[in-house]
Amino acid sequence: MHFIESGVGTPLVLLHAFPVDARMWNAARTSLEEHARVITPDQRGLGESALHGASTGVDEPAGPAVRDRPSMAAAAADVIALLDELELDRVVLGGCSMGGYVAMAVLRAAPERVAGLVLADTKAVADNEDQRANRLSAADRAEREGTDGWLSESTLPNVLGTTTRADRLEVVNEVRDIIETQPPEGIAWAQRAMADRPDSTALLRGYGGPVLVVVGEEDVMTPPDSAAELAGTLPNAELVRIPGSGHLSPVETPDAFSEAVVSWLGRIS
Repeated sequence: MHFIESGVGTPLVLLHAFPVDARMWNAARTSLEEHARVITPDQRGLGESALHGASTGVDEPAGPAVRDRPSMAAAAADVIALLDELELDRVVLGGCSMGGYVAMAVLRAAPERVAGLVLADTKAVADNEDQRANRLSAADRAEREGTDGWLSESTLPNVLGTTTRADRLEVVNEVRDIIETQPPEGIAWAQRAMADRPDSTALLRGYGGPVLVVVGEEDVMTPPDSAAELAGTLPNAELVRIPGSGHLSPVETPDAFSEAVVSWLGRIS
């Protein structure tokens, strides 16, 4: 599993959104690494991480057929294996969108490894039937046609807020470039894994550790009302709404995102 780390202090593992990779954290890292040891992996099949061959590290039947079947459990196993590699017993675990789903899967598999959660622009509920069908259709298309053009054009209006699309052309171009470098097979695997994910509402309701819920006020995929509902599910959560940001708040408004995380880390440490 490819990853980048920088900074010293509290280990902070940040899991990226779909359909990008760990480069989405680059702008936020500048501030975060002054306060934490920031670790940003590329998830399975995306960025520079391989699609196959990860070890599990969790209680599930052994063998590549299980490890390689698209699931949040397999994605979480990759993260746990990385923590083992880095000899990290406990970390603050953060995730944006899909990264939040993986963070919840890590919490389900190895709660003793999670000292706190940062859930940015994500949700606990599983997909409904229409959403699941759309993901599976997109996975098939990625394998059949590749992802050139259509994936970024269909994604950008949903993941970037209106302010970013109007005033931050450099961010729009950056996100487009990251999307268009992702391997089609990794895109397909991630879509199928997300389609298969369970509802995590009860899991979060039972988690008593500190949680920071962050949402862009212009997020149309997991809007502020949804984030407030998510925060209300958690016994020990804080909610931060970021103006002028959409679904990729760490990319669109990295300074505001980092400030929220650093302030929260200071209160829980």
